[in-house]
Amino acid sequence: MEKIDSRPAARITAMKLLYEWEMGGDGGEDTRAGLLEIAPGGSEADYMESLVFGVRENTPAIDEAIEAFLTGWRLDRLRRVDLVILRLAVYELLYAGMIPAVAINEAVEMAHAYSTPEAGPFVNGILGALARDKGL
Repeated sequence: MEKIDSRPAARITAMKLLYEWEMGGDGGEDTRAGLLEIAPGGSEADYMESLVFGVRENTPAIDEAIEAFLTGWRLDRLRRVDLVILRLAVYELLYAGMIPAVAINEAVEMAHAYSTPEAGPFVNGILGALARDKGL
């Protein structure tokens, strides 16, 4: 498999590792080396690592931020992939200083690629409401 070195690829790889973690895996070296599309040791690998670490370290606060905008829903009712995509985007918005339009667009693109057709508008709505509420 050809390794890709780009921010979107780093974000997607982080999402996959966080999904594995959410499902009870550890995202260990075998996963990182054999299944993912980020070349080790590059700046994108560092970015991917910072995303994974940041989301894992801040999950309770991130989940609280997401829950505030889940009208009629609970976190435990969300598809795991949608929750992981939301966590990653909220981390980028609130902790990593990502430009809101970029973080939201990237999250919506991941939702379209990795979830159901309804996931894109759902993710967009949650993140847009959060960004407006935080004045981003």
